[in-house]
Amino acid sequence: MADKKEKTFAFVIVGGGIAGVTCVEQLSSQIPSADVALITAGPHIKAVTNYKQVSQMLEEFDVEERPSSVLEEKFPNLTVIHSALKSLNTQSHSVETSDGRVFGYDKLCICSGARPKLLTQDNPYVLGIRDTDSAQEFQKRLCSAKRIVVVGNGGIALELVYEVEGCEVIWAVKDKAIGNTFFDAGAAQFLIPSLEAAKPEVAAPCKRTRYTTEEPAAGEAQTFTADRNPRGRDPTESGSALGPDWHEGIVLRGAEQVSRRVSVEYQCEVERIRTSEELLSSPQQTLSRESGSWPVYVQLTNGKTFGCDLVVSATGVVPNTEPFLRGNAFAVADNGGLRVDDHMRTSEPDVYAAGDVCTACWEPSPLWQQMRLWTQARQMGWYAGRCMVAHVLSEPIELDFCFELFSHITKFFNYKVVLLGKFNGQGLGPDHELLVRCTKGQEYVKVVLSGGRMVGAVLIGETDLEETFENLILNQMDLTPYGEELLNPNIDIEDYFD
Repeated sequence: MADKKEKTFAFVIVGGGIAGVTCVEQLSSQIPSADVALITAGPHIKAVTNYKQVSQMLEEFDVEERPSSVLEEKFPNLTVIHSALKSLNTQSHSVETSDGRVFGYDKLCICSGARPKLLTQDNPYVLGIRDTDSAQEFQKRLCSAKRIVVVGNGGIALELVYEVEGCEVIWAVKDKAIGNTFFDAGAAQFLIPSLEAAKPEVAAPCKRTRYTTEEPAAGEAQTFTADRNPRGRDPTESGSALGPDWHEGIVLRGAEQVSRRVSVEYQCEVERIRTSEELLSSPQQTLSRESGSWPVYVQLTNGKTFGCDLVVSATGVVPNTEPFLRGNAFAVADNGGLRVDDHMRTSEPDVYAAGDVCTACWEPSPLWQQMRLWTQARQMGWYAGRCMVAHVLSEPIELDFCFELFSHITKFFNYKVVLLGKFNGQGLGPDHELLVRCTKGQEYVKVVLSGGRMVGAVLIGETDLEETFENLILNQMDLTPYGEELLNPNIDIEDYFD
């Protein structure tokens, strides 16, 4: 690294995503006189807009792409440096950008996010979806596709399978049910009819629709079909990042007339991906549902092989730690994230991290867990900024209240979804019980109890229970006397616990 520092900033933040931008906003508003630099490769930054505090813990917001000049206008002491980061030298407190410029820092916050785990590198038929650019590339490729294979069971896979029209979808999930990151099998069963129903013209909650389904024979995959006229939407202009509604305004339409046809292959992963040439040279291959030839073939661990036009890899993310590790002694967690303590500090002095790139390694509250979601990127960026300021001013700072209870609000298959606490019984062992209430096509309510106290909940649909349940989880009241009545639809539970 060159010795000459062009300029030394009080605070340098790397990454223009939600965590980085929120951190910059926090630093610049708390110490307006401090020189702050944001190093980001793209021309756009991600901004939180329409922020709404839904309850004490739950927050809703939109994620928008904005030119970085918007931030510079708002904070006169902010410099945005448009370049990728090449290296970090924690000893000399300096960073070098890919265009060879060197900047010093007093405190640094790494908010470089994460990238999709790809099934294979450099295969033109395999696409990972993580940001706006890859979502648009997918849209382009989908136009001529008749069949795609989607691999993965997280949020992006769930959204994708629901949104794609005019194209057959083979969905390979490694679990026994769809959406395993967010739901249990019960919630998955509640959502499955949405795959078979024609999509509402406009987003209307709980619209009941008739649907047809092909019943699977024993050992077969489940297939859902919905027929519908093609519809068009305005594609929005390009950008560099996905928000929770990333598919809004992107027409995800394939080349076929059928509206939706999804087959789910459960409990399997990808064994290998082959070209048609490779397939021809291995005669022992049994093809599932084949006619004609395809550019690429996916062999699953359940023995089935499917030909398709495109493979979408949506199997989670890997923290972007690459340029920071070289020559430094960062402690790295098993999942590849930079380990941070309860003040968002890494193991290197004056270096903090927030968002997808970091792994929370403090002793967590029994009701919180880290998930690489927008909500937590915003919370961590905000809290990291506050910690950096507190340390500069030598002020004490407590772990923020948002890390007390896991809470997330999102939308899947056009239903509102609220997740609270240990919503899937994470780490509770066998000694917890579940209460479930389900009204088909309308709502799904699940409560996780441990020792008679509520420790988690999943709410799908317009249940209006989030605030009550959040309070019951936070105050750890003994609910044993209520038993099953807790979810009795004829009792207004909110009146009970006001």
